[in-house]
Amino acid sequence: MQGKLTDAAGQTVPATVDAVRERLTGDAFFWLDLEGLDAESSGLLLREFGFHPLAVEDAEHFGQRPKVDDFDGFTYLVLHGALPSPATAVTCEVHVFFSAKHVVSVHQGDGGIFDGVRRRAARHRAAAGSSAAVSVLYLIVDELVDTYFPVLAQLDDRIDALEDAILKQPTEAQLGELFAMKRTLVTLRKVVTPERDMFARLLSGMNLLEGMTPEDERYFRDLYDHLIRISDLVDSYRDLLTGAMDTHLSTVSNRLNVVMKQLTIIATVFLPLSFLTGFFGQNFTFLTGHVLTHTWSFWVLGVGLELAAAAGLLYLFRRRGWLGGPTE
Repeated sequence: MQGKLTDAAGQTVPATVDAVRERLTGDAFFWLDLEGLDAESSGLLLREFGFHPLAVEDAEHFGQRPKVDDFDGFTYLVLHGALPSPATAVTCEVHVFFSAKHVVSVHQGDGGIFDGVRRRAARHRAAAGSSAAVSVLYLIVDELVDTYFPVLAQLDDRIDALEDAILKQPTEAQLGELFAMKRTLVTLRKVVTPERDMFARLLSGMNLLEGMTPEDERYFRDLYDHLIRISDLVDSYRDLLTGAMDTHLSTVSNRLNVVMKQLTIIATVFLPLSFLTGFFGQNFTFLTGHVLTHTWSFWVLGVGLELAAAAGLLYLFRRRGWLGGPTE
């Protein structure tokens, strides 16, 4: 069993089965933070704590959506936060068993994500006489909710940079990054929205936390406001990404149209030249006997007409605005 034990004063020691059993025999509050569940820790939660087997089974399997379930003697919550990674963001899932006498949290990975909670646990109280269990639960949720803001700020900066880069020179790599960020926002939305709704139920009284006072509710209402803000930011960034993707595709299409217009102009310029060279290249008797018998005919009819045709077409294209000139 890997984890840490923290008392109401913020003192933390490594979690062992004997230490947990010793604290269960007393009336003092404690917080048990476990790094995953193995056979030993699962048996401890079932036998010593008396938690419902369904709740313990849920805590053994990660990948669940945020939820809150009421059981006899305790409340089971699934919470999420955000952890930044080099390419995208991943969620941090935490399972919490809440009761008036103790709080048990289960998560994967290093327990350092709650070091700040342990430092704040000794000095935080929602009000005089407030339940230590409610205070610790608030600090855990507050720590998880605060992890969303740096990730979203990083996404915001990257979206702005991509928009500027797309207007300068759209590339395939930019489109791939846009899709990756959109998947990140979809992942965040899947956990933020149900977590926001979960706290709405807690504040409305549909689910009750033992020992919560009106002063505690003010703190949890602040968390609910943060989740609403995060949810709105996720939706706004999704719209920005959709707009950036549309801009990318439109810019690529416009650049393709410019290239096609340039190629069309070149082909159109050579069209009359090909006709003239083909016409005067015919070996008919009239042309060879009467028209092409003089020296000037080569320069006037052969070269002059081609230059005049090319110059006339370029003048026409410029008058139409196809070459960047004024449009008529």
